[in-house]
Amino acid sequence: CLMKKKDKALPGAQPELASEGRYLNPFTDFGFKKLFGSELSKDLLISFLNCILPDQQIATLAYLKTEHLGAGDLDRRVIFDLYCENGRGEKFIVELQKAKQSFFRDRALFYSTFPIQAQGQKGDWNFELKAVYTVAILDFCFEDEHARDTKVEVKLMETGKKTVFYDKLTFLYLQMPNFNKQEAELDSMEDKWLYVLKNLGRLNEKPARLREKVFEKVFRLAEVAKFTPVERTAYEDSLKYYRDLKNSLDTSFEEGKIEGVEIGLEIGLEKGMEQGQQIGMEIGKREKAVEIAQKCLLKGMDIAQAADLSGLGVDEIVAIVQALKAGEDWP
Repeated sequence: CLMKKKDKALPGAQPELASEGRYLNPFTDFGFKKLFGSELSKDLLISFLNCILPDQQIATLAYLKTEHLGAGDLDRRVIFDLYCENGRGEKFIVELQKAKQSFFRDRALFYSTFPIQAQGQKGDWNFELKAVYTVAILDFCFEDEHARDTKVEVKLMETGKKTVFYDKLTFLYLQMPNFNKQEAELDSMEDKWLYVLKNLGRLNEKPARLREKVFEKVFRLAEVAKFTPVERTAYEDSLKYYRDLKNSLDTSFEEGKIEGVEIGLEIGLEKGMEQGQQIGMEIGKREKAVEIAQKCLLKGMDIAQAADLSGLGVDEIVAIVQALKAGEDWP
């Protein structure tokens, strides 16, 4: 795979935060669909995709069904968060991922195969495919060499020349915890969109730097006080699920840290005991060798004989002789 990375932003002033949540949280299922998943908000999704995918200039976008079944009865059912197609027939899977999963990258690859297979045609077909893009907005970070990156773009790579070999399959991962730019540092539309996704649920007022009409619409749609009673109930249910999930993950993380410390202490204690025993044995051997050397010397043996029988060096035997003459114990 070929991966492109963006550096972390420099810290700045903190955003103005709301105590009760004036605007919806985009990481809830309801909030994500409210901003990006309806005909009313389609222009927001187009703006977002055009910003984060630099080779795209989407003019029109159509929502497709999000549920897909495999070719056989035993194949898995797949449900995308959002599934769209632009005017050129290129497909876009847009996913919100709130928690780490085992084999998450495998899952993303598996999902991408459905819009690829769906392009197959019966009869005489030359296998020409339209591009497929998978955009994953992550509320966590990878635990590898990409752990500090905000944006990770993946394509198929030719390993010898390190160049893109196939440009019709793209995976874009946005690691939102790594986006730390503040309002004064927002230089591009991409920055502004990432800032909105990261901070919308905590803002009390619309930041002055977000003057574009598309963000005026974002804040208008996101204002919780203007929801209908049905929307309010659906959002509160979605928010409760998100908070419960985060609390469970945070608790597991803290328990994992405590368990890790305990295991580390236990391992350290065991290793310390092993090292202590080893040191003690070495000290005991040395004391025994000194005792043998002293007896040899007191019996009139010369330095060479005492060294040979005790296993000590000649210089150590000389030191013992000097200590004996001075009436001292040699350590």
